[in-house]
Amino acid sequence: MANGQLPVGWTLEEIRKVSGDREAMPLDTHRVVMGWPALDERLHPEIVLGFRGLCLVKAVNDDDWYMGSLSDDSSVTCWSAYDNFYEALRGL
Repeated sequence: MANGQLPVGWTLEEIRKVSGDREAMPLDTHRVVMGWPALDERLHPEIVLGFRGLCLVKAVNDDDWYMGSLSDDSSVTCWSAYDNFYEALRGL
């Protein structure tokens, strides 16, 4: 879990159970994350969670969870947002 963290109140086991991804893991936040709906808006990630090439990102000072894809260069391009972490996990 190098420099990765989990949402408050959640364990990695719970995240894996709800998402259905046994390999889900927190990722390093030191990466480029482009936002949604404006793809040219850069987000400053507080939490990044990886799920088989997909990511959920919580930006600093933002309650939304952004869903996107993880690129080969470790950047993330988001295409949707959820206001509830549980719903974001179910949307994977």
